[in-house]
Amino acid sequence: MTRNLSRVAADSEKIKAARAIYRILTKTYPEVRCELDFENPLQLLIATVLSAQCTDRRVNMVTPKLFRRYTSASDFANSDLRELEEIIHSTGFFRAKARHIQGLSKKLVSEFNGAVPQNLEELVTLPGVGRKTANVVLGHAFDTPGITVDTHFGRLSRLFGWTSSMDPVKGLVPWIR
Repeated sequence: MTRNLSRVAADSEKIKAARAIYRILTKTYPEVRCELDFENPLQLLIATVLSAQCTDRRVNMVTPKLFRRYTSASDFANSDLRELEEIIHSTGFFRAKARHIQGLSKKLVSEFNGAVPQNLEELVTLPGVGRKTANVVLGHAFDTPGITVDTHFGRLSRLFGWTSSMDPVKGLVPWIR
């Protein structure tokens, strides 16, 4: 019983600290926005897939040509894989990214009428889309709050004592979920 009470007290302190950090961050950075350039949810989804192991700046150099060439999920789904690879080559891991883009686009067309799903459960079923990518799309295309756990957020979460886990899903302590 005493152990449970001390854990509740510790969690309460962590909640207070997290809220204080949140207040400071929102005051310091009131105009937070996604650094990727996009005009619709599909473009953000594709750009976020391209951003893996790549800078947003580099992705933003590639996407204007990409989005002029392919304007819909159907266009991406029916794309010539080699042409797609050529356009996205400079983002790194271009072969895997091209397969993911083509695969997720085929699934968007066949299962979602060409539209990007608006919930985490469906987004993560798309090839190349994990929780981080899904939360970026949900947050910036659909104004749906979520925690985008990247390397930096995970490191800070461990530093603040919120978790000791390296797993982004398991590492989210109950009070943050």
